[in-house]
Amino acid sequence: MAALKITKKHHKHLNNPFPSTPTGLPSIRGTLFFNSKRVPSRQIFSIGEDFQILWSSNHGGYISIYHQSSPSRSIWSTIPGQAFVSAALAETEVEESRGSFVVKDGDVHLVCNDQTIEDIRVIDKFDRSLEGKYQDSPSGYPWFEQKKGMNGTKFPILLITGSIFSMKKNKRQFWKDGTAAEIQFEDKEPSTSARYWVLFEQKNSNQIGFQVMLGQSNFKLYPKPSSTVSGRYRRFRRRLGLIKKRMLGFCWYISRPRGYVIVSSAEEEIEELRVSESAQFNRVCLTYSSEANERFYGFGEQFSHVNFKGKRVPIFVQEQGIGRGDQPITFAANLVSYRAGGDYSTTYAPSPFYMTSKMRSLYLEGYDYSVFDLTRHDRVQIQVWWILQP
Repeated sequence: MAALKITKKHHKHLNNPFPSTPTGLPSIRGTLFFNSKRVPSRQIFSIGEDFQILWSSNHGGYISIYHQSSPSRSIWSTIPGQAFVSAALAETEVEESRGSFVVKDGDVHLVCNDQTIEDIRVIDKFDRSLEGKYQDSPSGYPWFEQKKGMNGTKFPILLITGSIFSMKKNKRQFWKDGTAAEIQFEDKEPSTSARYWVLFEQKNSNQIGFQVMLGQSNFKLYPKPSSTVSGRYRRFRRRLGLIKKRMLGFCWYISRPRGYVIVSSAEEEIEELRVSESAQFNRVCLTYSSEANERFYGFGEQFSHVNFKGKRVPIFVQEQGIGRGDQPITFAANLVSYRAGGDYSTTYAPSPFYMTSKMRSLYLEGYDYSVFDLTRHDRVQIQVWWILQP
């Protein structure tokens, strides 16, 4: 059961002037597999009227997009032999104080970093073979359920389907000196998997759009059993805390249904929301190639850097900060108000958009929290967080 935990820090008068860097999901790397019987070794597919996609099985398999006006220049490409779609299930922790936020990952329950390509299909305007073919497509997928919205679509469009999965090492138990032990072997087998759909379509003569959708995973997340002793200990601590708060002259405790609890005190406020009993992914990642000397500009109103190559850029509207790393003003701001000093990424007006020195650009639609990971010299990884509702 994934959880969203929100902690409000605005009641403290003195804070850590050097707050730690928030923990985040590290860059995910996986292997790309493909079905050689169903997927050709090399083929060029048309998208709309002005774009082409090249699929090649060389070097482990990769996809490149070209504009017909410049067929020798790739405008977007995956990394050969590596997965370009991955997903994870993690706890979400948010800390807030007077408009300054820090968003971080808690416990990571599942990471599906490996990917298979099972089918690459061109969809024409009068293609009716899709009806009933993808009955396991997720609810809300626009191209299978919103037929009336296709009037403005520039056909053909391209659909890539397959699975993402995680691998586990086989373990065998043996006895040594009367003690049971486990040894890991290098042979692996899939442990958790889920279907995915990636759709490419032409938006206009200079723009191509993409959509990524994930199906339900076969992963089951079970809550840890709690012992009677630990339960009694937690109840004792809760009662002791209430007594201490009453002695301080202020206590407010409200319990709400669906696991939503708010605790407010002179120290902080904590909100915890158990968002789903199912193990549905709440992190989806798209990984693609980048040149080592490629410079990245944009991301809305930014103050600390012009080129964001080598940086991790979160897209979240908040207070921009006082000092933003310059000392001693950042030290003083953080001391009197939690994280009020900000850092290089905090801004009033971020935007999930960039343009590079190689004349490539990308823009994310929607309002989900996202992180652009540009820390690797040869790739870009976009992490989109889906905060599910109960």
